[in-house]
This record gives sequence, C-alpha cells and structure tokens, in this order.
Amino acid sequence: MKISAINVYQVDLPLKEGRYSWSNGNFVEVFDSTVVEVETDEGLKGYAECCPLGSAYLPSFARGVRAGLEELSPQLIGRNPLNIGDINRVMDAALRGHPYAKAPIDIACWDLLGKATGQPLFTLLGGAAQDDVVLYRAISQEAPEIMAGKIEGYAAEGYTKFQLKVGGNANDDIERIRATRAVLKSTDLLVADANTGWNRHEAARVVGAVADLDVYIEQPCLTYEECLSIRRRTTLPFVLDEVIDGPNMLVMGIAEDAMDCINLKISKVGGLTRAKLMRDLCVAHGIPMTIEDTWGGDITTAAIAHLARSTPAEFTFSATDFNSYGTVDIADGAPKRVNGRMTAADRPGLGIEPIFDALGAPVARYT
Repeated sequence: MKISAINVYQVDLPLKEGRYSWSNGNFVEVFDSTVVEVETDEGLKGYAECCPLGSAYLPSFARGVRAGLEELSPQLIGRNPLNIGDINRVMDAALRGHPYAKAPIDIACWDLLGKATGQPLFTLLGGAAQDDVVLYRAISQEAPEIMAGKIEGYAAEGYTKFQLKVGGNANDDIERIRATRAVLKSTDLLVADANTGWNRHEAARVVGAVADLDVYIEQPCLTYEECLSIRRRTTLPFVLDEVIDGPNMLVMGIAEDAMDCINLKISKVGGLTRAKLMRDLCVAHGIPMTIEDTWGGDITTAAIAHLARSTPAEFTFSATDFNSYGTVDIADGAPKRVNGRMTAADRPGLGIEPIFDALGAPVARYT
C-alpha cells in the first residue's frame, strides 16, 4: 500500500457558548480546524483532524498546521502509510519540530492501519481496557458566580469532573475556586487550571488560600521550573500540561516528582504514536492522565476516545468530548456523550466518516 494523495480541508467550528476564555485574557469564538485525508493506491482513505487552541496557547497555530502539511506531504507520497514508524521518521527528517503539524498525518495513518486490518484503533493501541471513559467539562473563565452556575448546569448533564479556567487576577481566582467548589458534590472533582497564567508569587498565594479545599492545581506557571517550585509549596494534587510536550519532559517530570497527573494532548506531542508511548510510560510509573487534545470536532474526539478506551480506568483521570462544545458536525459515527461518559466505536480505524458537505472543497491537494 502506498500514499497516493493527501487532501487538506479547513473548517470553522463555532462554539455553543459563543466564547471560550482562559488565562491572560485569551479567548476563541470560532475554532479553525484542519482535516486531513490520506488516500492510498488501494482505495483506502485515512482521516485525522488538528485544531490548535488559538495562537497564544502553545507554539502552534491553525495556519501553521496547513503550512506544515505543505512541507511534509511531498515527502510522503509513495510511502507505505501502514509503516507508521517510517512515516514519522520521514516527517522528522523533513521538518524539525512542529509536532502538531505532523500529528494529523500520524493519526490518519493509524486510521488506515485499523481499516486495513479490520480493527478499531483502541485494539491496535493496546486493546480495550474499559468500556467507556469519564469526561470532564471545561468551564470558561468568567465571574465566579457565572462559572458556579455553569458547573451546576453541566453537573445536571452527568459530568462529575470539571476543569475551571483560572490564571487571571489571583484574588478573582481564589473566589472562582471557592464559589465552584461550593456547588459541587463531595465526590465531584475540580481542577483549577491556570494555563500558565500566574506568576510564581500569584500561584503561591492561590495555592495557600485554597489549601483547605478539595481541588487539583493544574499548570500554574509558564515554565517547568516555576511549576516545580509551586509543586513543592503545596500538598494539593498537581497536574502538568503545557510543559509536558514530549517523552523527554515526561521522563524528567517523573524523575523529579513534578506532578501527580498529566494532561496528554495528542496533537501537542505529534500524534497517536508518541501519545501511546507517553501513555505507556505514565501507566508504568503510576501517573494518571487526562487524555485529550488542544481542541477539535468529531474526528479529534474519536481519536481521544480510542486512546482513552485503551487506557486502564485507574490511569484515565478524565477525557474530553470536544464535539459537544461546537455547533458543527464534521463526521458521522463520532463518539457522543452519555451521562458524562463516552466510548470509542468498534468499527475499523477511528470509526468515523467525514461529512464532506460540512468540510467543503479541499484547500490543498498533494499528489
């Protein structure tokens, strides 16, 4: 089997809530997502999606995905997509860094491997370790009382885990954490995610002020070293996300006891190949994970569901159903939330079929 063409689609994903806001005044109202179709000479096609969270969250941006694909695609035509190790070596040789731009090619090749072997991706990623996975809901940064009200609404939909967007003014964030924790059940989990938004002194103030609460602290500061400093000042459970950008940083974090959990984003680390490696390292070292991505629609949600379903439940801190946040469906067969949980399809590959009426014509085609 050989890659005969790579088609690239661009699709806008508006939000049901109108705006998603996080630290330092950042927000997105319409997400710019890229969908990739890898065609083969045997007629099989593989799909993937990459959707950065704006341009100020990670070193990634939507147009960068498509620019990266322009660089990578000519090097991949004629290659065997089922030899995923070779595909990744070719991409790494053709373009240094930019793992997010490589991720959709890697994921589409996994989709093809599943279709070629008649296996769902969760089987190829290690086998079904759970029937379905628990989801969290991200609560966009707003006034404390508004965020508390939204948590109550989503709790009524079956969610039991909530990721609170903080990382703003320290006084306001302390109120946000207290107000939202107050409306939750004792069994519900609350994560205060600063998305690198606090300086070290602000983070120290916040973790001290909420030390009496049942709350996780996620990625308080910009750098690994700053986060490690805060980790050593608090007994609250600690999550790292943005700074755990590959296997090397994960190994360092494990060695230095820098976190209790990580947030594993598939496109951030370059696709399912490296995400699986990092997942397996976490399981071997007893580190639970939130398994997700930067953002996306139906196809991203399917990839998340397969990786999460192949991860033991005790190491799946949570996962994300991004397709429930948006107003546009881009694929049939994608996972759907049921009582705060979702599962991956038993169909081959990702188990989805793109809705081409929603995607429109390709913005680029490489042959």
